[in-house]
Amino acid sequence: MSDTNTLHAGGAAALAAREYHLAHEPHPENGTSLGFWLYLMSDCLIFAVLFATYGVLGRNYAGGPTGADLLDLKLVAVNTACLLLSSITFGFAMLQKQQRNVQGTLAWLAVTGLLGLAFLGIELYEFAHMIHEGAGPQRSAFLSSFFTLVGTHGLHVTFGTIWLVTMMFQIGKHGLIPDNVRRLNCLSMFWHFLDVVWIGVFTFVYLIGVL
Repeated sequence: MSDTNTLHAGGAAALAAREYHLAHEPHPENGTSLGFWLYLMSDCLIFAVLFATYGVLGRNYAGGPTGADLLDLKLVAVNTACLLLSSITFGFAMLQKQQRNVQGTLAWLAVTGLLGLAFLGIELYEFAHMIHEGAGPQRSAFLSSFFTLVGTHGLHVTFGTIWLVTMMFQIGKHGLIPDNVRRLNCLSMFWHFLDVVWIGVFTFVYLIGVL
């Protein structure tokens, strides 16, 4: 009987030790980084397809307005400045993160979020103005591809802004714990990726479209 109790006690101890190990096993940081890089590569493929589609359809106006008729480079330049500045302010947030300064990190993240919202506001104004002028996505193949490409990037910025606000709440509540640092690093890669994509959109769609 004592042997049976000993076996049960030993099995329970081994199970408890295994559960303790699983509960406190650290998250593999390299695994998160690799997974997120794979996600960014899949996003690259999506935008590559959208750029290729615009390259094929971007001159099919169907007798409607062209890019030179619709696109306002001054407005888009302001929009571009907002997004590029947000990348710089995010860099400042990451510097504060390295110094373990929670308040400084939150402050620069807030500035980044405001610049992201300004970018989205200008883009929505541009879309609304074009639709009001009768240049909606159904008007021509050019406009369909334009709204799809620029709108997809805008959706990414929207999701990035939501993620940023979520991170601010997490950092404000829990501080710069390893989990939050890892997530913030992934968000940084995502935000800078959106800047790179927008440079392509600005050059390929707006500059070439107007000129």
